[in-house]
Amino acid sequence: MPTCRMCTQNYPNSQFISGNGPRYQVCVRCATENDMLAEGEQSNLYSDELAKSRSALFARRYRPWAFLGAGWILYFSFGSGIELWSNLLLTALVIGSLATPVLHFLSKTKFRAELARITP
Repeated sequence: MPTCRMCTQNYPNSQFISGNGPRYQVCVRCATENDMLAEGEQSNLYSDELAKSRSALFARRYRPWAFLGAGWILYFSFGSGIELWSNLLLTALVIGSLATPVLHFLSKTKFRAELARITP
């Protein structure tokens, strides 16, 4: 597989633009980012399947943060008035608030590996 001159990533031949000089051995992504393509040459970088898998990957990555934020909002809204459940909810939110950043940091390598695998 050839290597892009700009980003030094390996791609199949279908992901390279054609041309000589500055356009030689440049992938479509780098050419799009650096405005090397004419109007008619731009191709679709991400298929629908690839876009859905990337969206699902980011959703899995940031889902604990969304649940934690929603939990704190619910607790401060009306959850603190319930006798037994407010203590249980507060305990769960404190544990979640301590565990979420640690788990987010520990799963960074796996996330980047999966993202690199599905990036064209």
